[in-house]
Amino acid sequence: MRVADAEILVVSGWSDSGPEHWQSRWQAKLSTARRVTQRDFEKPIRAEWEEKIAREVLDSARPAVILAHSLGVIATLHAAQRVGGRIAGAFLVAPPSEAVIREMPSIDSAFLPVPRARLPFPAAMVGSSDDPYADLLFARHLAQDIGAEFIDAGASGHINVDSGHGPWPEGSLAFANFMTKL
Repeated sequence: MRVADAEILVVSGWSDSGPEHWQSRWQAKLSTARRVTQRDFEKPIRAEWEEKIAREVLDSARPAVILAHSLGVIATLHAAQRVGGRIAGAFLVAPPSEAVIREMPSIDSAFLPVPRARLPFPAAMVGSSDDPYADLLFARHLAQDIGAEFIDAGASGHINVDSGHGPWPEGSLAFANFMTKL
């Protein structure tokens, strides 16, 4: 599938993705991309995040492809239980572990447990060997449980600006490859 044939829904994580984050950079370059804007990125409430993602998927005029990072991955997995049949694919990057979510009081505990049902659409999950929010095994096992292709990003931190991933060209190539398989 070509990017022009899909609606790319950018699903950020906790605190959103700033202008230098790869998600924001990609959104600016992908003509059919739009941000799924949440009411509160600092104190995420699962029901609100899930509903907003589901509504954006259902409102998509073209096949919806989700481009999620961090807590946005977990919110996407929750929304997929409701609208998975309307999602064409998902590129999921750096999901935080359940232990990390549990330790963050500003995040609604209803994000837990992390859904592990097999997705009804193609997905790829990118994980890092030194992500401070989840170890590589968590991401690898989650990918296996949901039926996603796993992409090992090596020592890449949380794959955000703090870990040196502004433009993230390797991710862009992986996303382009993923899109060709849809």
